Amino acid sequence: MKSNNIFGIGRFWWFVLASLLLGLLVALLSGSLQFHKKLNPEVTLGEFKLHMDEMIPSMMGTFEIPGCSISLVMDGDIVWSKAYGYADVDSGRRLTTDTSMSVQSITKSLTAWGIMKLVENGFLELDVPVSKYLNNWRFPKTDYDVGNVTVRALLSHTAGMPLGDFTDVYAPGEELPPITEKLTKEAILTHESGTKFSYSNVGYHLLELLVEEVTGRRFADFMLSEVLVPMGMDSSYFEIDDSLDEFPPTGYDLEGNPVPVYLYPMKSSGGLFATAEDIARFAAAGLDVNPVLSFENVSQMYASESRSIGLYGMVFDAYGFGHYVETLPNGMLSVSHGGQGKGIMTHFQVVPETGDAIVILTNSQRSWPFISFVLAEWARWRNFPSVGMGKIGWGRYAMSGLIGMLLSASLVTIMGLIPVYRQRKSTVIQIVKIIVALILIGVLLWCANQPYLFIASVFPILSLWLGVSVLVFSISLVLSVLLAESRRTRVRLD
Repeated sequence: MKSNNIFGIGRFWWFVLASLLLGLLVALLSGSLQFHKKLNPEVTLGEFKLHMDEMIPSMMGTFEIPGCSISLVMDGDIVWSKAYGYADVDSGRRLTTDTSMSVQSITKSLTAWGIMKLVENGFLELDVPVSKYLNNWRFPKTDYDVGNVTVRALLSHTAGMPLGDFTDVYAPGEELPPITEKLTKEAILTHESGTKFSYSNVGYHLLELLVEEVTGRRFADFMLSEVLVPMGMDSSYFEIDDSLDEFPPTGYDLEGNPVPVYLYPMKSSGGLFATAEDIARFAAAGLDVNPVLSFENVSQMYASESRSIGLYGMVFDAYGFGHYVETLPNGMLSVSHGGQGKGIMTHFQVVPETGDAIVILTNSQRSWPFISFVLAEWARWRNFPSVGMGKIGWGRYAMSGLIGMLLSASLVTIMGLIPVYRQRKSTVIQIVKIIVALILIGVLLWCANQPYLFIASVFPILSLWLGVSVLVFSISLVLSVLLAESRRTRVRLD
């Protein structure tokens, strides 16, 4: 009879022990587990800045992030801005605090301010069908009632609009398609408006058309004169031309490949270029009296419109108008929005009650773990003591543990091939092993052929480790079956 023990320890406990050790090793090697000086909430701003100067370059190196620009608001005032690293690695161009870069979907938050400006001035109503305002465009044919599509539904991503093609980008100077042409192709309802949350770039593109229809002005011109300039966002723009003092930074994708600067055909969902300090001015505007919106309308944007927000609910509590909403552990309200495009990741977070805000802009698509680290340190310092994006850190630990378990299971399976530890398995178990291995390999092949994977974006390093561990586990399953069958064949021949 073959022993079920290895060195006197049962296989289950070998599995548990190996999972813990391998998970810890993966967390260390992937940068998920960081050891640095714990920040005391009572330290001064100067001490926090020194802490950031030490931590940020180290974390940028861990996650291979070329450049980062950060800005900090305290008591409603910008108190610190700094840039780290490179705007372009090949040329050696440094990133500076004056370098405007794509902020991606942070644009939606500013678009919401523009729309609420029109609501405040009586040009729009939140709960009137948008078709009332559209004279030069009609919804494409759909099975759902377009009469339920309102400004409120579009602002809160509950209008039933699709996500849209975020890969459709153009080089600066290249001719862009008309907004009506794009909307006719993409603004097709996928479900009844007002029934559920579904994040949609297309919905915000429809808001862009709405602005142009009711004002008779280009969206970029309206936003510049009614939102950006009044807030003092003098380094922000939607269009790239020869008059720019400095070209935006090069982006870098998940593999670290350079991504030349690009434009989206529509501007309202992700087309803004700004400095971190300009976004900090925008964040600070919502903390006090401002020249754009009344306190009541700002508060309405920060109020929860949709509480069932799918995967985003793992990090945030709800979505308002152009802002994610969450209640911090200390009971305070916080609003935020991030942005992600090919080669770019950004985030801003505001706590209105304390007058605090932080802005983080990076020119790398590998930045979510980095952003979550910075946010966690900031939240701890400001004694919130955490924000929803910090949960990505716990996700890294969980994924490290999963990878450890897969590698441990592979190890136990391989050790089961050693004659002294070998146990006879039924034919059914062997078939199940093959099926599981084939399914896992099929999933890996599918993932490898996808242009974008959410998990790779959130966990750029660990997703690669996960893929390797799944492959190793699949191979160990197949080998265990093939070698077992080979042994049975030899026994029958003998």
